Amino acid sequence: MKRPTNRTLVNTEELGRAVRRKREQLSASLRDVANATGVSASTLSRIENGTGKPDADNIARLTTWLDVPMERILGSRSEGEEAQAVVYFPRESTPEIVEAHLRADRNLTSETASALSELFRVAYAQFSRTKPERTVGKRR
Repeated sequence: MKRPTNRTLVNTEELGRAVRRKREQLSASLRDVANATGVSASTLSRIENGTGKPDADNIARLTTWLDVPMERILGSRSEGEEAQAVVYFPRESTPEIVEAHLRADRNLTSETASALSELFRVAYAQFSRTKPERTVGKRR
C-alpha cells in the first residue's frame, strides 16, 4: 500500500510553537535553549519558523526539554483525514491539554485554534489556583 505523499510523520508546526512558547516563557535565547538541549541554535530557529525538519535525536531532545509526550509531535494527519483522539499524560499542564484538543478539532481553523488556545492560557494563568491566593478584599 502506497503512503500518501502529503502526510508527514512529524508535526513540526506543533513542535515549533511549543519550543518558541517555552523559550519565551523562560526569557531564553536560542543559544540558551541550544545549550540546554544539544540542538543547534540554527536548527532551533528553523524549527520555530516551520522551515526545519528535525531528525529523531533532535525530536527526542526537544520533547524531553519541553516535557511533552513524543506522541504529541509525531503522527500529524493529512488533509481530509479524520482526527484521532488526543493523547495526553498527567504531567502535562491543563493549557497544553486544552490546546491539543483545540488543534485536533476539525471544525476550527489553525488560526482560530491558536487564538482560543492563547485566550485559555491567559485566563488559566489569571484564575489558576496554582498561584498564591490574594488576601486583599477576601472574606474569611
